[in-house]
Amino acid sequence: MSFWPREQPRGGRAGHDRHSQDQWEHQEGRGRPEHGFHFQMPNPWEQQQPHPTTQRDHAPVADPKNNETIMIKIPAVSWKELQYPSGKLGAVPKRPEVIDEQKQMEYLKKILSSKVYDVTSESPLHFAPNLSKGLGVNIWLKREDTHPVYSFKLRGAYNMMSSLPKEELEKGVISASTGNHAQGVAFAASKLKTQSLIVMPRSTPPNKIEAVKNLGGNVVLFGDTFDDALEHAKQLSQERNLKIIPPFDDEDIIVGQGTVGMEIGRQMREPLDAIFVPVGGGGLLAGVASFYKLIYPEVKIIGVEPHDANSMASALYSDQIVQVFDIGTFADGVDIKRVGDETFRISRELVDGIVLVDKNDIAAAIKEVYEDTKSMLEPAGALAVAGAKAYCKYNNIKGGNVVAITSGANMNFDQLGSIADKVESEATFATILPEKPGTLKSTLSHLVGSRNITEIKYRHNSEKDAIVFYSVWLSDVSELEDVKKQIESSTFETYDLTNNEVFKNHLRYMVGGRSNVPNEVFYRFTLPERPGALSQCLDALSPRWNISLIHYRRQGTISADVLVGLQVPDSDMGEFNERAKKLGFEYVAVAYDDPASKLFTYI
Repeated sequence: MSFWPREQPRGGRAGHDRHSQDQWEHQEGRGRPEHGFHFQMPNPWEQQQPHPTTQRDHAPVADPKNNETIMIKIPAVSWKELQYPSGKLGAVPKRPEVIDEQKQMEYLKKILSSKVYDVTSESPLHFAPNLSKGLGVNIWLKREDTHPVYSFKLRGAYNMMSSLPKEELEKGVISASTGNHAQGVAFAASKLKTQSLIVMPRSTPPNKIEAVKNLGGNVVLFGDTFDDALEHAKQLSQERNLKIIPPFDDEDIIVGQGTVGMEIGRQMREPLDAIFVPVGGGGLLAGVASFYKLIYPEVKIIGVEPHDANSMASALYSDQIVQVFDIGTFADGVDIKRVGDETFRISRELVDGIVLVDKNDIAAAIKEVYEDTKSMLEPAGALAVAGAKAYCKYNNIKGGNVVAITSGANMNFDQLGSIADKVESEATFATILPEKPGTLKSTLSHLVGSRNITEIKYRHNSEKDAIVFYSVWLSDVSELEDVKKQIESSTFETYDLTNNEVFKNHLRYMVGGRSNVPNEVFYRFTLPERPGALSQCLDALSPRWNISLIHYRRQGTISADVLVGLQVPDSDMGEFNERAKKLGFEYVAVAYDDPASKLFTYI
């Protein structure tokens, strides 16, 4: 099927012959042809069983037969239950026995006739020369960060709102969001000359709240999470008779986002191998797949999620929608606990799988896109770039063309410091040395040689030994192993803290040394970034138990990681856990064998 005149294919690989084609058929094996359209698909999870889940939550779902809301059980899982290496194509969906081809064609027709161009223009597709040279694969950036609201969310919001009956639109609309969707709704409402009410969590970064207000949106702050805000938005919708504009799980929203795929098809002049799409609730992924898989079924559509915010991967792997109860918030634009019903259905039919990446991958992608474009993406906006890089490296792919959708640039300035810290340009170690004059200088020279030391921390703490924390500049990640070998050749006890979250987020900012505190336990609490949250946490635990250590540092995201040390006897652990659970904040114990814990305590 073709909808524009051309002499040769521009969005896929039909009639395309080149040396790297076999690489893109994937080294992990070929999948079976699916009903309707035929394309090769790896399935690294084929022999495994879905991970265990617990029936923890009920969720409302619309019954398509009678348009009523019914309650069904949604399995609750942890993001830790589904992990695989960065770049590996996992969570390959099991295709349904019956595929609704008529529905697929309806989506395609609606995408082709979408109204989004009433308020925005086609976003550019830019070649990224530096990224491409470093990777050995042609990387193209679909610049959704160039819209008036600096994200793709305007597309879906306007497409849905412009399709509403005039009488309904005149009453105004309401939505819940932590940022980008809110701006899309507010902008669309101003263009359609109606009012918008946006419910946002109290932990939303101030810059995103102000951006919504500047676009004419009326903001109500409620709750600590997106789910809290959404429930309040539903309540206000009923009370004020306002139409809810959902962030992803609606046909008109998905259609609007699908125009991104349509534009890639028009713009891409070279044979295309894969499109990498950031995934939160799945609206953009479902929309792009709904267009591209019908026009160019051989092009891979690959979703990308943070490893600790893997709601779509968990759902596809389990072959059912799940709720990820301990979602990570570093990429707060995609920290969605539960994907949409319709976005999941479409992804099962059309998507090739999900790539997971970690925070360091995302931070590095932000830096590399900045070096190529001088544009500063937010973490969720750089997610697809991180996924494309990781996928090509993991599969050792050279040659070919891939598109990564840069979905947003609403960066919270306060988050820049933590992002810079996560870019893999240094390795961090702790070495225990004898406490005597001259040892520090001579030992460090031996351990790191001529390499540049970027950070060093030392404080006299004992007459016997000293702990030195230091970071070494790496010109390339591959240098890390060389540094480790050089350090291991010494006789001093050394710990590699390069990827230790407790150290990177907390202990590196603390001055002091080991303490001999009886009954000491360490916990990391995830608190909403709002006034009073820290006091609420501490009031529940102290003075019942003495606080022996605390560290909190603002990260510029919607939640913050707080490290707390407490003196809790074994006999009190039951009571402690009951109090901690009642707080409603996520928390996790720091293991006694964690290197960072060993370095700050006598165990």
